[in-house]
Amino acid sequence: MADSFDLVVIGAGPGGYECAIKAAQLGLKVACVEKRDALGGTCLNVGCIPSKALLHASELFAEAQHAFPGMGIDVGTPKIDVKKLIAFKDEAVDGNTKGIEFLFKKNKIEWVKGEGVIKAPGKVQVGDRLLETKNIVIATGSDVARLPGIEIDEKTVVSSTGALKLDKVPGRLLVVGGGVIGLELGSVWGRLGAKVTVVEFLPDILPGMDGEVVKNFTRILKKQGFEFKLGSKVTKVEKTKSGLKVSVEPAAGGETQILEADVVLVAIGRVAYTGGLGLENVGVTTDKRGRVEVDQHFKTNVDGIYAIGDVIVGPMLAHKAMEEGVALAEQLAGHWGHVNYDVIPGVVYTAPEVASVGKTEEQLKADGVEYNAGKFPFTANGRAKANKTTEGFVKILADKATDRILGVHIIGANAGELIQEAVVAMEFSGSSEDIARMCFAHPTLSEAVKEAAQAVTGVPIHM
Repeated sequence: MADSFDLVVIGAGPGGYECAIKAAQLGLKVACVEKRDALGGTCLNVGCIPSKALLHASELFAEAQHAFPGMGIDVGTPKIDVKKLIAFKDEAVDGNTKGIEFLFKKNKIEWVKGEGVIKAPGKVQVGDRLLETKNIVIATGSDVARLPGIEIDEKTVVSSTGALKLDKVPGRLLVVGGGVIGLELGSVWGRLGAKVTVVEFLPDILPGMDGEVVKNFTRILKKQGFEFKLGSKVTKVEKTKSGLKVSVEPAAGGETQILEADVVLVAIGRVAYTGGLGLENVGVTTDKRGRVEVDQHFKTNVDGIYAIGDVIVGPMLAHKAMEEGVALAEQLAGHWGHVNYDVIPGVVYTAPEVASVGKTEEQLKADGVEYNAGKFPFTANGRAKANKTTEGFVKILADKATDRILGVHIIGANAGELIQEAVVAMEFSGSSEDIARMCFAHPTLSEAVKEAAQAVTGVPIHM
């Protein structure tokens, strides 16, 4: 006997659970298939949430070490208890995943535990249960990308998952990949005492980010103790009695250098997780990278089957998946759903944070778009001076003819919160003058956004 639903969502990560909740709120009978013991997918279990907990704790540890004395606060020499640190992280995870479980019960969504396999359009097999449904949403997220020939054991050679549960601070941490995940987790263990070396295949870290931001951020991280091997690749990791020997050579080929490490973190990106779904059973089309191909309404080439989040084209960001999940649920319920892909923010939660939305200067130049740029440094911001968080700046890029904001890039304290002001302005097609003429509370870090806007076509007050 099959169970009948209006919608079956496969995967309970941010995209999947928001899709399920919104669909249920709009009156659909919903089931969500999830094989983990806890809801929330990678993000809540071994990604966004646990990493932010460790980033927060390690930042406070670093402040107690380096910033407190200058403020007249004497707490002695702080010590780190890694076991308690990991327990603090686990508590954050548990609270968030249980919150999603509560929302499922509140909205009468059935959590079907197990692996979902699409047997035919409208039919999903989970163990010995067959779920019949009008619509199927693939929201299975992504998995860690692996380096050929290098085995991840999650003990000494770890992915982001293993890096979130180390039982001690490594003396030497070698990070393979200079993207968001590698820099965030490198920051965690670097603040706690690890010597961090980042090996990046490309000439710069944070590929795709604004060049000026990347240049300044690299300088800041070096000041914090990071060492970079840019334009380089890891070809071999050998386990020895004293640790790990890592073979590194130029990306273009050349002489091999041997680096020693206690832990190697492989953080070269993520790949769409579509294996075992039974896509071949129904003929769902995927691209060369294994991503599910969809139209502008998230529909695959098979009627009644949709896909969202990391399994389709676009930035692998939890909030991008969430927006897609809600938009799709609204469409399936007969409403209008939409995602503005031009205004999706990205944040690196290091200290200082890095945040951006819209186009970079490099992209505008490549596209032949004429623009004005306004920049304001936090060294000239009153609140930043008082807090001694003066690293970084706000940069606003606006169309030269219309003044419409095309991109905003921030490096500095609370950049991840400040960027949302730019998102709101850009969502309403705002101009730099719109922001420049708004009243901002004083003293706040957000005033740097106002003054960067003033600088686009004029002169900021405090420069």
